[in-house]
Amino acid sequence: QNVFNMVVEVPRWTNAKMEIATKDPLNPIKQDVKKGKLRFVANVFPHKGYIWNYGAIPQTWEDPGHKDENTGCCGDNDPIDVCEIGSKVCSRGEVIKVKVLGTLALIDEGETDWKIIAINVEDPEADSYNDIDDVRRMKPGYLEATVDWFRRYKVPDGKPENQFAFNGEFKAKDFAVSIIRSTHEHWKALVAKKADGGEINCTNLTVSDSPFCCSQECARATVEAAPPCEAANPIPPEVDKWFYYQKN
Repeated sequence: QNVFNMVVEVPRWTNAKMEIATKDPLNPIKQDVKKGKLRFVANVFPHKGYIWNYGAIPQTWEDPGHKDENTGCCGDNDPIDVCEIGSKVCSRGEVIKVKVLGTLALIDEGETDWKIIAINVEDPEADSYNDIDDVRRMKPGYLEATVDWFRRYKVPDGKPENQFAFNGEFKAKDFAVSIIRSTHEHWKALVAKKADGGEINCTNLTVSDSPFCCSQECARATVEAAPPCEAANPIPPEVDKWFYYQKN
């Protein structure tokens, strides 16, 4: 089947660069920090924040020690990313079931960073979407905008445009599912301690044969030891700035 769980890290139209903190116990979702400052993704005209609900498929791992035979680059050491294209703006931390439609192979600073294109199975139009060509037909311009977004989103930070495998062409559903399944195999090796995860914290409650499996009491203590939530800082005004530049 091509239906998988997705953890929503970033709701559509928002800018805060939230991600699963793989080095922290139980892998909470946290905002990325760079040079001591909370990280926000820039708005590169005509886009505003993330243009899909963005997140990850749990129990996957893009192994940095594995060179992908399709891209020639190693993995980025994270779960596989998902761009959910449905009409609902999801909530951060929400877990939804998504139907996989295709994938884009981003090469981010020399690492393979797959972007799975999927739709929430509860979307009113989900039954009409079965492969990447359905997205091209029913949401004209969305796939082109997705390539444009990933190509240029780091340029306002002074970085070069991102590159893609396959000349930025999307691969179909079956190819995408095969990539998810291979990253799931890498994850299984990771939690079984058969692969070196470096600083990744593999503590979990559900993989009973994993040497990293912990009890409910241990997990509860980890959560209770976290500092309490305080009032959120106001979003800096520069987050709403629109960046314009000539496309290469």
